[in-house]
Parts: sequence; structure tokens; C-alpha cells
Amino acid sequence: MAQKLFLLPGDGIGTEIMAEVEKIIAWLNSQGETEFEIDTGLAGGAAYDAHGVAVTEEDVQKALAADAVIFGAVGGPKWDSVPYEHRPEAALLRLRKELAVFANLRPAICYPALADASALKRELIEGLDILIVRELTGGVYFGEPKEITDLGNGQKRAIDTQVYETYEIDRIARVAFDLARTRGNKVHSADKKNVMKSGVLWDEVVRGVAKDYPDVTFEHILADNCAMQLVRNPRQFDVIVTDNLFGDILSDTAAMLTGSLGMLPSASLGAPDPATGKRKAFYEPVHGSAPDIAGKGIANPIAMIASFAMALRYSFGMVTLADRLENAIAAVLADGLRTGDIAQDNRRTVGTEEMGAAILKRLSA
Repeated sequence: MAQKLFLLPGDGIGTEIMAEVEKIIAWLNSQGETEFEIDTGLAGGAAYDAHGVAVTEEDVQKALAADAVIFGAVGGPKWDSVPYEHRPEAALLRLRKELAVFANLRPAICYPALADASALKRELIEGLDILIVRELTGGVYFGEPKEITDLGNGQKRAIDTQVYETYEIDRIARVAFDLARTRGNKVHSADKKNVMKSGVLWDEVVRGVAKDYPDVTFEHILADNCAMQLVRNPRQFDVIVTDNLFGDILSDTAAMLTGSLGMLPSASLGAPDPATGKRKAFYEPVHGSAPDIAGKGIANPIAMIASFAMALRYSFGMVTLADRLENAIAAVLADGLRTGDIAQDNRRTVGTEEMGAAILKRLSA
């Protein structure tokens, strides 16, 4: 039976890097290794230009019906003045909420060939393999009230509300501990319980979950200290579980340890369906739409391709194929090919299409 992929390239470089994934999907289908049915929609500024909203109801329904959603990137200065509720980023928040993909998995892996591309010394990041598990559908990004009130006399008050309930913390913690069992068997939980009531509850619930995983080493860490330690000694971490806001910040910090945001994928997963066991799933690169380089053919497609590899692994159980695709990425980097964002001396700098073609060639070898 064919499996449905819904592609949302979005804005900026999203369309360019998604094109490289489509070539890989087409090749896999032509070889009989997969049977994917593809549909494509609009999201972000592209959707606003066409329909006046960040994502249409029709495309939301297509996302809900798909076996996995593959997302590019949204946003850009062109849409800075659109109404808040229709800004390009609203598409991301809407889709995440509708799909109920509460567990955001953000790996930070240092490819051996790129150990010298990091801002940190090679000895600090060589062999780095961190997984940040970020709660994605709760917290301050979704809490109410969320408003700006005019107080008069030129004064305004802005309010964002951090809200978490026990079940939201419990389920994301269990995802983190389950994943740790497949990796290094260690979980750090990052919060700000020293100054935030939501942090107090977060720590209480995660410690309770930890008791169900006596084989997994558990450590608490304050989120600000976690950011510092990611730069000071990143290899001490295996899995980090944290809330929506801190996860956003810490995952970008971890991303830069690897040399470029253009290198890192992510997966967002929902709860297993009681009948089928399948999870709603949403895959996207960590980086943004990079409007400054859009249309120049120089964007790094690796994070987008690696996000598709995560889809193969987590949504379709094609672990061997996911490994092959990830190994193809590593091999191309070892061959010395670089896009501009990870360019190094004595390495060949290539564009988006050439990097995608090289990875596909390695995959097909």
C-alpha cells in the first residue's frame, strides 16, 4: 500500500531544499524501495500571498490525512507587516497544534568531516551526538492570556503565559527516557525551577517518570546552566528533555556546535494511535527560510534531506534505508564537498543541487 507524504516547501530556501528531497523520493520509488504518494501544499508567506492565511483549511486536512508531513521553512521580511494571526510562522504553530505533535526531536550530531567547522575546539565536539527532546504544543508559545494591552499615557503591557499540566510533562518525559534506552541511557531534564512555578512542576513530574526507568541515569539541570554546559562540555549530554521555550533556545545552541544550522534535522511526533500504533509526524530542518540567499542555489540541503531520513526511521520503520541515507550524507562530507555555510579551506564548495546530487549518487551506489 502506498504511503502518503504531504510536502510543504514554504518560503525562501524551503522550495530549493525540498526539491532535493523530491529527487530522492522519486529515485527510491523508481527502484521499488518505497511506494510514496506525494502531495504538495502552501505554507507561510507563500500561502498568505495566495490565500490570505498562513495555511489553508484544505492543507491542514491534507496534513492530518498524511502518513508524514515534510516541511521546509517559512518567513521573511516581505511578510513582516501582515497581521499577527496570519504571519508565516503561524502556519507552523497551527500545524503542530492540529497534528498534536508534542514531541520534537532535535539531534545535534557532529559529522567527523566537520569537526573543524565548529566554533568549538575539535576535542570538545568530535563524536558529538546529542538528542534534545522539546515539548512542542504547550508552554509559553500557546498559553493564555497572550496579549498586548494599551495602558494609556504611551504605556503598554505585554503578557505571555507559561502553562503546563501534568500529563503534558509526563508524556514528553517518557519519550525522552524511551529514546535514551536506545542511545546512551542518560537523560538531563532542563527547567528553571529556581524561579518558575512551571519549572517546579516540570521537575516534580520528570522525577516521577524517572522512577519507572531505573536503568536510565537521570540528572536535573537548570536551563541557563545547560546552555553554558553545551558550550563548555557538550559531550556530557545524551538526551536533554525540556519545555517549549527552553527547547527552542537550547536546540539552536546545540545546532551551532556542529558548525551550521543548515546541518540539522528535526522530527515532531504525536501520541501513538490506539488502533494502529502510528503517530502523526512532522519533519523539518532546524534552520529558517534564509531569505538573504533564497533563489541563489547555494543553500545547504543536508538538514532537509536528513529530516526525510528521520521520517524513514520514525514514521515508516525503514531503519536500514534511513541509515543508508545518513551514511550517504557523511560520505559526501568525507569526500570534501561543502556548501557555503560549512565551507573550509581545501574543500570544494558546491551549490544546493550539486550537494543533493552527490548525496543521491552515494545513496544509489
